[in-house]
Formats: sequence, C-alpha cells, structure tokens
Amino acid sequence: MEFAKNMYELHKKVSPNELILGWYATGHDITEHSVLIHQYYSQEAPSPTHLTVDTSLQNGRMSIKAYVSTLMGVPGRTVGVMFTPLTVKYAYYDTERIEVDLIMKTCFSPNRVIGLSSDSQQFGDFETMLNSNISDLLMVTYLANLTQSQITLNEKLVNL
Repeated sequence: MEFAKNMYELHKKVSPNELILGWYATGHDITEHSVLIHQYYSQEAPSPTHLTVDTSLQNGRMSIKAYVSTLMGVPGRTVGVMFTPLTVKYAYYDTERIEVDLIMKTCFSPNRVIGLSSDSQQFGDFETMLNSNISDLLMVTYLANLTQSQITLNEKLVNL
C-alpha cells in the first residue's frame, strides 16, 4: 500500500484537481487481496469503484466487472465488506473493437497465431490495384502528351 500512497502523492503534485475514483485488478473474480486494497482506496475516495478485468479470457471473452463496497455486520461493529456488482456499459471506438476482436481470435487458435484479417488483406489488395492504376494513368498521360507534341511538330513541318 505504501507504493500506491507514494504514487498518489506524486500524482497530486502534478494534477492537484484529479481525484481517485477507484482501482482495478486483473482477474476474473474478487480475491482476499481485493478487500485489503479496497480498504486503502476507501480512505482516499468516498466510494471507490473496483474494476476486474479478466485478461485470462476464462469465458472466452475479456469481461470487465465493476463493484462498490458495502459494509456488513452488526450495528456498531463492522465485520466485513461485501462487494456489490454494478452494471458495466462498454464505450469504445470502432478501431479499438476491431483490434480486440482480432486479439481474441488467437484464444481459439491452437498455436496462438492468426493470419491477416480479410479486411487488412483487402486493403493491401486495394492499395496494389490503386498503385497499378496510377502507374497506368501516368503512362497514358505521358503518351498523350508525347503524341500531342508529335502532332504539333508534324503540323509545323507540313506547313514549311
């Protein structure tokens, strides 16, 4: 907890108006360490949010869960903390979603490697075709200018 405290003190020096809203941990569920860490953040924020990010993809997807804590026990004597789940709504850019989908495809690949996505391959094919068409257009323009110059030169020679 000393590290988190030091980092927060340093962060307050740089950004004094920012507040702690909560904290996150990687894993698919709350552990016994979550309670200890959450107690620290409860001192720094009035009602900290705890996020869990399942980076192991246990259910075949990267689930993100959010929790707030509620004290439980008999009146006057708190026995423990209960984490209450919150509804999580995902907000992301299309490009982020495409990349996360691409990364998740490797979970089901036996060697954890996948080829280029069809969109990437199509983009590469389109770029090759476009470059080829630009080369063709430049050649046609050059030949048209060369022909125009020869016609002009021919007209001058005929009129002599």
